[in-house]
Amino acid sequence: MTLTNSLVKRGMGLIEYWNRNHQAGVIQQEFQLSQLLKQAQYTEFGKTYQFSVIQNDNDLVGAFQSKVPLHNYQEMFDPWWRRSFEGGGDVHWKGQTKYFALSSGTSDAASKYIPITPDMTRAMRLGALRMFSCLPKYHLDSNLYFKDWLMIGGSASLQNYGHCFAGDLSGINARKPPVWLKRLYKPGTEIARIKDWDKRMDMIARHAPKWDIAIMTGIPSWVQLTLEYIVDFYGLDHIHQLWPNLSVFVSGGIAFDPYRKGLERLFDKKVIYQDTYLASEGFFAYQARPETNAMQLILNNGVFYEFVPFKEEHFSESGEVLPHATALTIDQVEEGVDYALVISTCAGAWRYLIGDTIKFVNKELHEIVITGRTKHFLSVCGEHLSVDNMNQAIKQVGEQMQVDIREFTVSGVKSGSHFAHKWYLGVDEIVDKLTLGQLLDQQLQVVNDDYNAERSAMLQNLQLEVVPTKVFYDWQRHLGKMNGQSKFPRVMKAPQFKEWEKFVSQKMQTL
Repeated sequence: MTLTNSLVKRGMGLIEYWNRNHQAGVIQQEFQLSQLLKQAQYTEFGKTYQFSVIQNDNDLVGAFQSKVPLHNYQEMFDPWWRRSFEGGGDVHWKGQTKYFALSSGTSDAASKYIPITPDMTRAMRLGALRMFSCLPKYHLDSNLYFKDWLMIGGSASLQNYGHCFAGDLSGINARKPPVWLKRLYKPGTEIARIKDWDKRMDMIARHAPKWDIAIMTGIPSWVQLTLEYIVDFYGLDHIHQLWPNLSVFVSGGIAFDPYRKGLERLFDKKVIYQDTYLASEGFFAYQARPETNAMQLILNNGVFYEFVPFKEEHFSESGEVLPHATALTIDQVEEGVDYALVISTCAGAWRYLIGDTIKFVNKELHEIVITGRTKHFLSVCGEHLSVDNMNQAIKQVGEQMQVDIREFTVSGVKSGSHFAHKWYLGVDEIVDKLTLGQLLDQQLQVVNDDYNAERSAMLQNLQLEVVPTKVFYDWQRHLGKMNGQSKFPRVMKAPQFKEWEKFVSQKMQTL
């Protein structure tokens, strides 16, 4: 038996082991919480919230939820993470925190500094290894696992603050790839340290013929931009002319479907897509089997999860959690319900609302899909339109009209004495804007009953503008967010939307 086959066989054994130990979700999660409390009991946070007392309570989870409040970013950063950022030790997690990830979020969000502890780094690497161990389920040639991996992300060049370093999470991880990946990792740390995105992409293209890429990872929009640049750079028909072994794309960060059509135009053979839920705060889930697009939560890897139903009784109109909101545990959730995700982690995030909403599609296997953001939804008159609804509608419209809609954004606007949704779509083909708008409106009514009801009441006809996709990326460049990691906001608040419209108007005059 070759070394390759031996490792693949071992990978299948790991899958069976992890899946077998994944069944007792409640036990796994209570153990995780117990371990987190134990490791952090002598920190300032642990002393303040009496972790040593909570550990001895017969109702561990109940005691934890009653003593520790829910936190948003500012409530964690200002009293706790900031002290660690300034060099303090044993504040929210044991020891000193040497790295902070600059959360890219969406383009309208200010930078957030998320602590990355050695324990969290190990947890993220274990999550990646678990994801990797699932690839044999896709019946790939075992030799492909040991060809080159192309990882598209933020710059590995970090800011030195004296007490710590800060930068993109992908850049932090790229500085020291795990041993099992180091030999395969491309573009390599030297190129990954280039801060300027355009220069980094150009260097990737120039080195591309030297590599035999079989697996690539990254946010779909940035991966597509990179592949398009390489194809154009060498005058290719498709990327498989350069990388014939390219077989797997590990996606994450944003919904994949809006980019599927554009990416597949760059391929000449079937590429397997494996989705992941990797955030600056942790590696939470990954697609564990080919039969579904949903992702399986990792319940035994340094994170304790809670779930707040994303409903009016728990959240304000602006998406802020209300003081009396109730958080559920893994055994209390239901399929088909939107939940705001709450995490406590081995990086010292405690009952922290990450800002994402998720939905369970298979409770038994703990499989989820990401449905949006707590503050990125449209409800100007009760329509409760989520980003997931938008992605579904955009996908259907793109298929019906045979157009590639890679980017979009929307905001609520006044329409006389009522309201309307104003959309901007990134489309590079010639398209009938009127038909496109009508189809989009129809599909939104299909995927969201509240939207359908409001369209016959307070919500007026949908407004639509179509612009070249390049305008969306120029906007990110304008904001200094052209970096390989940032995500374009699907929903804009009024002040930013006003700036966006001004930018688009000026840009379209030059095109």
